[in-house]
Amino acid sequence: MKKSTFSHAESGFSLIEMAIVLAIVGLLMASLLPAFSGQIEQQRRTETRKQLEEIKEALLGYAIFSGRLPCPATAANHGVEKFASGEDATTGKCANFNDSFLPASTLGFSPTDGDGFAVDAWGNRIHYAVTQSNSKAFTKLNGMQTTGISSLTPDLIVCSTSSTSSSSCSVANTSQTTGAPFVIYSTGMKLGTGADESENPNPYSTDNDRVFVGNTPSSDFDDMVTWLSPNILFNRLIAAGRLP
Repeated sequence: MKKSTFSHAESGFSLIEMAIVLAIVGLLMASLLPAFSGQIEQQRRTETRKQLEEIKEALLGYAIFSGRLPCPATAANHGVEKFASGEDATTGKCANFNDSFLPASTLGFSPTDGDGFAVDAWGNRIHYAVTQSNSKAFTKLNGMQTTGISSLTPDLIVCSTSSTSSSSCSVANTSQTTGAPFVIYSTGMKLGTGADESENPNPYSTDNDRVFVGNTPSSDFDDMVTWLSPNILFNRLIAAGRLP
């Protein structure tokens, strides 16, 4: 009978050879992971940026239909706008103007979490602030129409970096807007505790004034902040017959 002449190569990999192959595969995967993670992060930022623009349109639609902007939703209010105790749309007094959430249930906006709050691509709730200037005219039923376009002065401020003032940007700090009717923002992938991110209310910030920060992404700042120009709001309301 003829003897088998299988070589070592024909009998399969040894444990050492398998370990080497797995090590090489591991190194390749480790080198590709940062690039892959970066692509995912960029995709989430793109999705959230689009979502924030859609929210602006939803808020404009609400203002045209209702004659006012909605109040923010508080953490316990399941995405429904929340007025101060004993108040309603006839007074426009919100429970919280500056550090609460988008009233997604009131707007009929999605996607939402299980409690009715709009969430960004990271699953974090989207924040919303609305001006309370002109004696709450912007959140009061027909308050903008009653006040008159020439007297309306929305006062939410977005700065390039944090400010020590509760009503203006710091000296030499670029102001991106000084008169926004509302500001909406996503806290991004992480909830930072730095000065810039702390200017935008989040679970780690107790800031509750009308000054916000919008800046380019960095290792210390990844909030995505946008706002509405008062001219766009006024033009839409004029076109809809809500102003003057």
